[in-house]
Amino acid sequence: MECQSISIQASQKVDYGTASHPEDGNSTPGQCQRTPPKHSEYLRDAIIGFADGLTVPFAVTAGLTAMGSSKVVIIGGLAELVGGCISMGLGAWLGTASDAKSYEVEENKVENEYLETPSSVEHALLEVFSKYGMSPLCARPAVHELMQNERHVVNFLMSAEKNLAKPDPSKAWISALVMGFAYFFGGLTPMLPYFFVHIVEEALLISTVITAVILLGFGYSKAILIGVRGRGAYISALQTLCVGGLAAGVSFGLMRAINHKLEMSKS
Repeated sequence: MECQSISIQASQKVDYGTASHPEDGNSTPGQCQRTPPKHSEYLRDAIIGFADGLTVPFAVTAGLTAMGSSKVVIIGGLAELVGGCISMGLGAWLGTASDAKSYEVEENKVENEYLETPSSVEHALLEVFSKYGMSPLCARPAVHELMQNERHVVNFLMSAEKNLAKPDPSKAWISALVMGFAYFFGGLTPMLPYFFVHIVEEALLISTVITAVILLGFGYSKAILIGVRGRGAYISALQTLCVGGLAAGVSFGLMRAINHKLEMSKS
């Protein structure tokens, strides 16, 4: 009775999951693969892309403002925006593809270990169950049952021991598009005043106010989305604003110093 109780408790803590069988397409129990919340990875990509888009292009345009020309700010800002958009998209695609390859390598290692040294696999399974309070005596029947099916063993160890979820390589291009477009729209917002206000100092002021408001709202919304409430959400908003402001301030100071140095060398 005690072993049964512990076994039930462990099964509630470990996410066994289900998956389609490769041959008959039916749902097969024992597929130990964690299923992340729907669209959570795309939300993460959008947050990363939008945050970088708000911070980096704004810092670049703020720095270029020291040159005193709206044309320079617009051309330089757009160049950075397009380059950053492509770079972020490719980075997201390569990251997803790399995760899929890493998972495949680890999966092959577990499969080879199952075929060549099944005793070590049994030991690994016992260790996993022991983390959930199951004694070897209680765990051995479950381990014996798992060992009858290679696929179940591999999936279980990939999830419960290595804490890895199988990536979907087909979603790599979606992640790339989400992150790339999020970066583009995030970076385009601080640049808009420079298209309509020809005095760069005034455009910078408007851009700063707009970006500050968006950074505060973005930091707060990001905290709410991940479950932070109350004071923590306000702190997240202030942190996001401080990071963006610091990046813009440093960039503006460096560009002004460089511009001043170049003017001094000409005279």
